[in-house]
Amino acid sequence: MKDSGFRQARQPVPDTRKKTMAENYNNPELYINRELSWLEFNSRVLQEALDPGLPLLERARFISIFANNLDEFFMIRVSGVRRQVDSLKLKPPPDGLTPMEQLNRLRERLTGLLQSMDQCWNEELLPALGKANIQILEYPELEEARRAELRNFFLEEIYPILTPLAFDPGHPFPHISNLSINLAIIVEHPKTGERFARLKVPDRLPRLIRIPIGISASKEGRKRQTGSAYRYVWVEEIIANNLDILFPGLKVTAAYPFRVTRNADVEIAEDEADDLLRAIKGVVEQRHFGFAIRLEADNQMPGELLEILKENLGLESYQVYRHSGPIGLSCLSQLSEVNKPDLKYRPFIPSKPVILKKKTKLFKKLKDQNHLLYHPYDDFSAVVEFLNQAADDPDVMAIKQTLYRVGPDSPVVNALTRARENGKQVSILIEIKARFDEQNNIEWARELEESGVNVVYGVVGLKTHCKACMVVRREPEGLVRYLHLATGNYNPVTARIYTDLGYFTTDRAFAEDVSALFNSLTGYSGSTEYQKLLVAPSSLRNQIISLIDREIEKHEKNGNGYLFFKMNSLVDKECIKALYRASSTGVKIDLVVRGICCLRPNIPGISENITVSSIVGRFLEHARVYCFGNGGNEEILLGSADLMPRNLDRRVEILFPVIDQASIKTIKRDIIELQKKDNVKKWLLEPDGSYRRIIPEKNEEILDSQAHCLASKTKIR
Repeated sequence: MKDSGFRQARQPVPDTRKKTMAENYNNPELYINRELSWLEFNSRVLQEALDPGLPLLERARFISIFANNLDEFFMIRVSGVRRQVDSLKLKPPPDGLTPMEQLNRLRERLTGLLQSMDQCWNEELLPALGKANIQILEYPELEEARRAELRNFFLEEIYPILTPLAFDPGHPFPHISNLSINLAIIVEHPKTGERFARLKVPDRLPRLIRIPIGISASKEGRKRQTGSAYRYVWVEEIIANNLDILFPGLKVTAAYPFRVTRNADVEIAEDEADDLLRAIKGVVEQRHFGFAIRLEADNQMPGELLEILKENLGLESYQVYRHSGPIGLSCLSQLSEVNKPDLKYRPFIPSKPVILKKKTKLFKKLKDQNHLLYHPYDDFSAVVEFLNQAADDPDVMAIKQTLYRVGPDSPVVNALTRARENGKQVSILIEIKARFDEQNNIEWARELEESGVNVVYGVVGLKTHCKACMVVRREPEGLVRYLHLATGNYNPVTARIYTDLGYFTTDRAFAEDVSALFNSLTGYSGSTEYQKLLVAPSSLRNQIISLIDREIEKHEKNGNGYLFFKMNSLVDKECIKALYRASSTGVKIDLVVRGICCLRPNIPGISENITVSSIVGRFLEHARVYCFGNGGNEEILLGSADLMPRNLDRRVEILFPVIDQASIKTIKRDIIELQKKDNVKKWLLEPDGSYRRIIPEKNEEILDSQAHCLASKTKIR
């Protein structure tokens, strides 16, 4: 494989560090902080919103994604760092930063990002939306007739469900639920003077209320509004401008929006839980009551009012973030209802996989050869059809499958339910500990159980994150096991917006491994020996490191060592050290890491042969691909595992080899070589942890890897 061609552009670290670094791979200077690296990833998401070349509504969607990502980051990661501040048994991260140093650096970086977000919304997107007849109006901008209409709407639809809560010596400070939009209200009593009240904006109401009231938000209603103007007003503004109804006899002097983020990383002692479903449900409910970790407030809120909130929420100044625009902009996803195709990405029809193009029974095609699917360019319907045919085929005896994030109205669950109704033996491991999908997965687990499916909730102490399905079919020569192994979830919705790989095979060694895996997941099998699969937590890390060491050995003999790893995150210290060893012996390494990367590239004598890039575009890069040059006989592994301690130590994960040359050729052409050449959506990681966007050279061919795959593999409408 050829070099990526970008290495000469990197800025090297001075050679004075070379000897020290080479002698000690534990040196904290070799590692980028995990949390800061994630923040750099989210900044790349924000850059998509700032890109004037993208369709307008897609730019708004990227602001929504950026804000939603940040909410989860505070709820899980920042709250975890905050807990460590007072810990006496703290194991420092590889980069050596203390918890307080991390929080201070996060605050410093976030301040600039949030200013960019607010500026992008206020000065670019909001005016541009207005020019496109999508108006998000301030209340004073509304005509008198519209304000009257909204007052009636307030009286009929909002007022009955509002509960203002006073805060004074007779009323304790009210609980502020996680991520709820609130109004801090100042009222003036003729006798007692100024008072403070808090009012929660009902979360069942959309943040953006479309006017005139009564325009249908249904598909049919949106269709009738094609090409028409869309006018919205923030629901909190409707409430704030009608507070006189809530406080009769008092003068409302001001109302300021604010929002609190709470710790949502609540753990469960699984060994002590009598009923895991009930225990997980309790954990989900506790998320509303975790300790406060962030306060977002309108920048017009007076300092004394902010102090009241800070003091009663137990927050420090560094945990307060002021906004010059609306808070909680994840709600901009609501603008997806706008029916203006010219302001969105052009829709596409995924390619129909070869295995669906002829009417020959699917099992015959899958038995003849292995098949690779590359979503979203290849239609996920092939996976659904595989399960549908299995459900209805009288020769199918059993189906076994893992489910992590299923999604709503799942055709996968429907097929599994029908299979059980048709007399198949169906066994499903559904991971009810999948964060933020616990409630959905509990409901699916119950539905499957009610239909007679054998449901397992996961392995105690581990999350089952691997993606595997096995269909056992009786054929003339005996039982044949048909397998589907994947890098992504069995979710048709995300299969349209995530890039993932799926692999069909009937290979006997694979089948024996997957059978052993399911036996270990659903029973008490202690098997850790596999012929083809690399399985975590038992052996995956050691096997990956062994394969890296094999590449080093082959390079020392033949001089052509090469590694290409594509993943979501690279955090594991032992794997990073192995990559450093490979680089220092001359192995060329290309890493495509979408999100967190704790490895520092281009350190002389350590990582000068390593290029780290990140691709952020229309689709979420989600596939994991591990390619080993192996002396010119490439070996490629696919699977669910990133190189992170959580994946390698606390999850059930699998990597599996691609065993046919046609699929290897496809992966090399459509992923490895294509993403190395991307010069539109690609960012390069610098030694200091920052990223710079690749800009095509003059007269250089422009290549957006995702757009290329769309154009070559799908039908764009």
